[in-house]
Amino acid sequence: MNPLDIGSIISGVGKIADDLFTSDEERLKIALQEKAIEAGLIKGQLDVNAAEAKHKSVFVAGWRPAIGWVGALAMLYQFVVYPLLTWLWAIAQAKGYLPADLPAPPTLPADALWVVISGMLGVAGMRSFDKFKGTQTDAIKQ
Repeated sequence: MNPLDIGSIISGVGKIADDLFTSDEERLKIALQEKAIEAGLIKGQLDVNAAEAKHKSVFVAGWRPAIGWVGALAMLYQFVVYPLLTWLWAIAQAKGYLPADLPAPPTLPADALWVVISGMLGVAGMRSFDKFKGTQTDAIKQ
């Protein structure tokens, strides 16, 4: 090989530069491939959800309603029972029924509660969409 072979040096530098820089077209192709993979994962999860909902066992098909009821009870305690309880607690301490240094019942960790509830409301939105399409089931058939 001739040490002054400029053509091979230029092509080598060009290949390195091409490897370092990605064109807009290449970025678009990569983004489309990523979206296709993501869509496939979502489709797979929807298939799993549909299979779970059709299951005869309440322990498989009923986990979403169970989480919904737990979330509803937590909201009931946090926003209805707890405020009333602290009010009654203060009155009971003022009347001498409870020691003055006894702390009021605890609140629930609201940050975790909101994560669960907002997730369930998202699922409820999909349930409303299913009802609108006419694909809902009124009861789990055994």
